[in-house]
Amino acid sequence: MTSTIEEVKTVVLGPRPAELEQLIERRRAQGSDTFDEVWEGAYHLAPAPRFRHAYLDNALAVLLDPYVRAARLIGSGPFNLGQADDFRVPDRGLHRQVVDAVFLETAAVVVEIVSPDDQTYEKLPFYADHRVEELLIVDPEERRVRIFMLEGGAYAETGHSALLGVDGSTLEAAISWP
Repeated sequence: MTSTIEEVKTVVLGPRPAELEQLIERRRAQGSDTFDEVWEGAYHLAPAPRFRHAYLDNALAVLLDPYVRAARLIGSGPFNLGQADDFRVPDRGLHRQVVDAVFLETAAVVVEIVSPDDQTYEKLPFYADHRVEELLIVDPEERRVRIFMLEGGAYAETGHSALLGVDGSTLEAAISWP
């Protein structure tokens, strides 16, 4: 199997070169770092989502709104979960209260939409460590909504959100998949 440079991950060991610092600063200045994350001090540059991803994010916000309101939760778009030197940026969050902070310690529900080359499933232990009660993972390729509940420090796939009172299959049927 051959690979192109676009398929290869880049790891820079040691201090960040000035050029990399400039790239990160340029991304911040342009606002293109919204989905960048820091994993235990390692900076992950993430591209903006494709249109299909953004479309599904919007569709989910509309679809979930009645369930969110009934559960007395508060919805958000992307947010920083964790702290400055170790955080992830889920696509959507459902929270118990409005918090005016750059980094949030937890969320009631995190929504991740699977994208090419993303690290959705690698984030599960981090979310468990931060006591995120439920996860909704939306996979546009499989046209599937998987629901996981935190049980004993790890996630178990349940197919049903106890917080929202809805099944993954109900959400799948209601989405106009692109």
